[in-house]
Amino acid sequence: MRSYELMVIHRYDMEESDVRDAVAEIEKAITDREGTVKESNFWGKRRFAYEIDHMTEGFYAVITFDGDVALQETLDHSLGLLDSVVRHKIMRKSK
Repeated sequence: MRSYELMVIHRYDMEESDVRDAVAEIEKAITDREGTVKESNFWGKRRFAYEIDHMTEGFYAVITFDGDVALQETLDHSLGLLDSVVRHKIMRKSK
């Protein structure tokens, strides 16, 4: 298994409780696919360094997890399809 760090930014116009539920769903998706969530940090609403799709802020969350390459590819594809996700980035952590 490899270690990854996922940063996801949700839309600013969502309720905070809905964003926390969405982050919990991502964590559940990881564990359902035999991954392990090591750490999850909800940063809350933050301003962007630059405007993205006419938005200047969003809800940030960072999830550190272990999983295989197929899990990482599935997450990347699934998050890319969600309208509630402004941006996401999955990075492989070095040992």
